[in-house]
Amino acid sequence: MEYHMKTPLSEGDVRKLKVGDIVYLSGIVVTARDAAHSRALSILNSGGSLPIDLRGLAIYHCGPVVDKKDDKWVVVVAGPTTSTRMDPLEYEFIEKTGVRMIIGKGGMGVRTVEACRKFGAVYTIFTGGAAVLAVKGMKRVLDVHWLDLGIPEALWVIEVENFGPLMVTIDSHGNNFYDSINKEVYRRLREEIYPKIGVQG
Repeated sequence: MEYHMKTPLSEGDVRKLKVGDIVYLSGIVVTARDAAHSRALSILNSGGSLPIDLRGLAIYHCGPVVDKKDDKWVVVVAGPTTSTRMDPLEYEFIEKTGVRMIIGKGGMGVRTVEACRKFGAVYTIFTGGAAVLAVKGMKRVLDVHWLDLGIPEALWVIEVENFGPLMVTIDSHGNNFYDSINKEVYRRLREEIYPKIGVQG
């Protein structure tokens, strides 16, 4: 199914999404990569607060290329970063921040699947290699935090409109698109390919 959603997202919003659904998102997306994940968790675990409340928002695994024009930041390209880099921290990040949607590419692991199921979140993918297309859905930069980490690692707060298409690959019910595909590939190898070439699977 296809959905048009707006942040802040409720738990009910994301619970209705299933693997394979397409989402076009409006509202606020915040970029967050490795360094931002680490700093955010360090702050939260020491009792501090983040410069932006992420509850109900979407985070984007992205290191955008930006330019400054007339004292305003403009996103030039904004393709997704490979999400497995954030996988070791994502469970705790979802738990502690209350984000409802993660946008990236390449899939994530079992701990992130469990976090999405337990706390009510989804992981979606934006097409890799389409960084210019991503910018078409970005209306303006609202704010930026932690520029000391460098432009790619900063928290860019971006207003988006019909940002997508985003495909749900991990839903809040424990389903993982990539896991299902891998299981089917291995099944076909064992049952169809290996016997034909005389290989024991």
